[in-house]
Amino acid sequence: MSDTVLRTIELTKLYKRRTAVDRLSIEVRRGDIFGFLGPNGAGKSTTIRMILRLAFPTAGDVELFGMSLKKARHRALAKVGAVVEKPAFYGHLSARRNLEILGGLQRPVTRRRIMEELERVGLADRAEDPVRTYSHGMNQRLGLALILLGEPEFAILDEPTTGLDPQGMKEVRELIRDLARERGVTILLSSHLLYEVELIATRMAIIHQGRLCVAGGVRELLGTGPAEVLVKTDRPEELLGFLRTREPAQAASLQGDGVLVALSPERIPELNRQLVGAGFSVHALVPRRSLETYFLNLIEGREAPPTHPSPRGGGVGGGSG
Repeated sequence: MSDTVLRTIELTKLYKRRTAVDRLSIEVRRGDIFGFLGPNGAGKSTTIRMILRLAFPTAGDVELFGMSLKKARHRALAKVGAVVEKPAFYGHLSARRNLEILGGLQRPVTRRRIMEELERVGLADRAEDPVRTYSHGMNQRLGLALILLGEPEFAILDEPTTGLDPQGMKEVRELIRDLARERGVTILLSSHLLYEVELIATRMAIIHQGRLCVAGGVRELLGTGPAEVLVKTDRPEELLGFLRTREPAQAASLQGDGVLVALSPERIPELNRQLVGAGFSVHALVPRRSLETYFLNLIEGREAPPTHPSPRGGGVGGGSG
């Protein structure tokens, strides 16, 4: 059995004179929690809609489980569950009844199963309420419950934590991990909340203006290029002023009880000597590189993508992916 669940091949979508997706080639492997990232208007939603055949590509192809959607659309999509943008439900019906109708389109579902999944997403106590009374965040949870009912092999989640409070976000993260690890579901996760993706994604792709910028393992990609160091000290504001007068650590900002400095790891010993020599009490020097920093540097051109491709869909620059 192939370990490739999704492959887009030179996928392209044109709207009159605008290119929404430009020869995009990405690969999602079995078992991935795959972060699909890009700024607003990058082409993420258009790509997802083409994968689900809610929109048709101008050129290129999509393969699911090794099957081309041009030849085996219904058989391939039968293994896929998705929450795209705001899930659509019958507003006048209860959550339980919605799941009974929509979940039963592919196979019969029992009331017990429905209540189990509503409990899992934290909606059991609102099971009999009309969905029109639900908040956006509750609609997102209900969409996840519908996916869980279908027992898919591949789940596509488009902004699943939108409208949720911090506790709700944590619960959805746990649901996604449960889907991947305990139920063996491969996941494509599109989100603008980079911190959320960094916490759970195993691999990722970043697109910009419809083109692939980079793809590969999250940890491997974050381990390349410029880094940051969190300097914890007893006088963070004084430290900030000191650093801004020194090279190469002028890019610095206050963060909690420390100062975040743009600095490569090999320069940490030198920085430590400078601070101790200047009379600062250094409590800790913590190297870090957030997905947000990497993402912004890449999109804004302050950092080039890796020039060497990782095995099977690693770092790739340019439009052809």
